[in-house]
Amino acid sequence: MKRTHLPLNGLRVLDAAARHLSFTRAADELAVTPAAVGQQIRALEDTLGVVLFRRTTRGLELTAEGEGGLAALREGFLQFEEAVRAMQAGQSSKSIAIAAPREVIDKWLLPRLAEIATGEADLRFSLVTADDGLDFTEANLDLAIRWGEGPGTLEGEAIESEGFVTVARPGGGADAAIGWPGGPDGDGTVRVGDAGLAIDAAAAGLGRATVPELLATRDIAAGRVAVVGEATPSRFGYWLVAPTPQWRQKKVQALVEALGG
Repeated sequence: MKRTHLPLNGLRVLDAAARHLSFTRAADELAVTPAAVGQQIRALEDTLGVVLFRRTTRGLELTAEGEGGLAALREGFLQFEEAVRAMQAGQSSKSIAIAAPREVIDKWLLPRLAEIATGEADLRFSLVTADDGLDFTEANLDLAIRWGEGPGTLEGEAIESEGFVTVARPGGGADAAIGWPGGPDGDGTVRVGDAGLAIDAAAAGLGRATVPELLATRDIAAGRVAVVGEATPSRFGYWLVAPTPQWRQKKVQALVEALGG
């Protein structure tokens, strides 16, 4: 019999009924009706081509065929339980792999992780510089940060932000627009590789950079750059995302909460 055709539900019912020698008590354990237990046993007997139980004056009895498979069946269930424990062990791990664009890691994520790690010294982070299109399974990732209008096909939460801000060196600097790929200033008079470098260029006095407010917050607080004008709301933003299995991990949910998603 192929593994994909194994009657696992029926085998589970067989195990319970054999332990109790009672369809009623097996039904109580499994939270189903005695009739449902009987239907599962009959279906299993049809599948296997054997009789598993007989009713006698003393009650329910296992046949020789039913008795013969019980030891291996119960060993198999123990192996299943061990497999589940092994798969769940990663949830108690303190190691989390995160992918994000370089500027997000540099300007926002690293400082936040440092704050989080202060309260949990045994946390271990593995950071990967990446944008869209990263394969979570191939890269063995737990979480990613992406720019967009939403999480797409993944689970996710938005990272709160005021949109875009324009920043420049405090006290003035060049009036040139600093552009970066995907930025609102297009090519700009000065061109850099990403929004983080645009902030650094503005701090150096090369011009004004319009960047995601999230990335500029710490540089503004440190006085490296000053905000010019008002923040501009945007339908785009940074999202914490992951496929459903990774997203449901306790360690991932705890990190999402700590990051303020």
